[in-house]
Amino acid sequence: MNEFVCGVERSIGGQPWRWRRPGGDELGLDLTDQLLMARGIADHELARHRAPTIRDFLPDPSVFADMDKAAARVADAVETGETIAIFGDYDVDGATSAALLTLTLRRLGIEPMVYIPDRLMEGYGPSGAALVELKRRGASLAITVDCGAQAFEALDEAAAAGLDVIICDHHQCASRLPTAQAVINPNRLDESETGAAHGHLAAVGMAFLLGVALLRELRRRGRFTEAPEPKIIDLLDIVALGTVADVARLKTLNRAFVTQGLKVMAERRNIGLAALADAARLMKPPTCRDLGFALGPRINAGGRVGKSDLGVRLLTTTDEEEAREIAAELDRLNEERRAIEMLVSEQANAAAEAQADAPLVLVSGRGWHPGVIGIVASRIKERFGRPAIVIAEEEDGTGKGSGRSISGVDLGSAVLAAKDEGLLLAGGGHAMAAGLTVAPGGIEALRAYLGERIAADVEIARGSRSLLLDALLAPGGVVGGLCDALDAAGPYGAGWPAPRIAVGPVRLIRPGIVGNGHVRAIASGDDGRSFKLIAFRASDSSLGQALLSSAADSRWWLAGTIKRDEWNGGNAAEMHLEDAAPA
Repeated sequence: MNEFVCGVERSIGGQPWRWRRPGGDELGLDLTDQLLMARGIADHELARHRAPTIRDFLPDPSVFADMDKAAARVADAVETGETIAIFGDYDVDGATSAALLTLTLRRLGIEPMVYIPDRLMEGYGPSGAALVELKRRGASLAITVDCGAQAFEALDEAAAAGLDVIICDHHQCASRLPTAQAVINPNRLDESETGAAHGHLAAVGMAFLLGVALLRELRRRGRFTEAPEPKIIDLLDIVALGTVADVARLKTLNRAFVTQGLKVMAERRNIGLAALADAARLMKPPTCRDLGFALGPRINAGGRVGKSDLGVRLLTTTDEEEAREIAAELDRLNEERRAIEMLVSEQANAAAEAQADAPLVLVSGRGWHPGVIGIVASRIKERFGRPAIVIAEEEDGTGKGSGRSISGVDLGSAVLAAKDEGLLLAGGGHAMAAGLTVAPGGIEALRAYLGERIAADVEIARGSRSLLLDALLAPGGVVGGLCDALDAAGPYGAGWPAPRIAVGPVRLIRPGIVGNGHVRAIASGDDGRSFKLIAFRASDSSLGQALLSSAADSRWWLAGTIKRDEWNGGNAAEMHLEDAAPA
């Protein structure tokens, strides 16, 4: 068992501090290698993980079940000029997946039809009516992206209408697969070991692999002997956006997608993404955090509270004026989404208080906007440290729900099991997120079933909870140059956590509340150096109260992430505080 960092067995936040890996930062390695090894990278693998490239991590697409079959069917459609339809989900992963395949096919001389369902009117995934309508409009082949793995009835209707369908998804599958020409999904239960190892890919990652397989198949057929082969690598900006926004784990191939995709995005090749960055007031090349907190939410806003196809239209437009107009509309819708979210979040949090000790926090409300319940579920999960499901009840009592889980608790499989038990009208997802539809009067039975099913996993996950740290610094070490060293082991995100640093001992100078309940102070060390810190939305928490009431001579150990403080053009650093303990 790892030793306690700084001797902290129970912090203000009620948890022990431990090294992310045995030995902490005392093994004589440079900081980048320490961070990589703490995230599970073996010493002989360090070189390729320091600068992850697509070449080093891209698998042969043929390792995935049905991939070659799908590539051949799409290649046939390209060569014969068939009408291809792309059916995508209404979130960022769906929009980027649809955009990637649209741009790839466009470069091959095919302009596909794109169909994104309305979240409120049609709900998640393909319906039989929508697929049959695509057939009526002339499509002979449809590719579903980020959906379809559980659409049994809809795909039976499509088959009966004579529409060939390829499923390109990443959500958990049942033992029986839907009727389709091909089902590309690393989470198929019959997937190969190599394919299943990529089960953490977002749908846009699988769409990229389908694109690679398609170009390879066309190359094999001699398509590019006289015409240049389209480059799919310059679409990695779209892949990076979808991967980060879908909170896919940033390991192996995903990390390469995002690392290289950010480089492409910095070149502003996609006029829609460039316009969106301008609308989001991003003055510098986007970072991984910008994808998750600035660009992703704006793309999502179209599907949540506006027109569901705005995201894919933005990413595929060739008209700069149209790009600016759509980006401005998405920016406006994002502000509207924030206001709606604030109202629902307030009501949902109040309802969640009574379930603070339950294995699962499940709240519901009549009139809640279905477009924001996933975000609210994520907020509740973070607040209570437990899986959370938020259900918006319709006028007839039917509930549309969205859930978010904690590490070690597979919420997607629990929801699928509830569906198999007849407790849900529809449901599915993956380990960390799920969606569901529950019949009128079925919420309490669902709560009881899911709570009992995941209780043991939640207890284990919470019982092993510790604040994991990567390094211990004196206050003088919190400088701008440290951020460069920390960034070298990035990009950071889900499954690849940002480095958490312990600093101290320090005294707090002028602690106070700023903005929307944030606590800010200056930390001054025994080495005569000081730095700024901020604890976001902490004024009412035990951490915030401890900081605000700290005596002038009290000494503290602090833990959090280190960020560059570029205020007024400077290159200092500040700590985003997560926890503290008396020194």
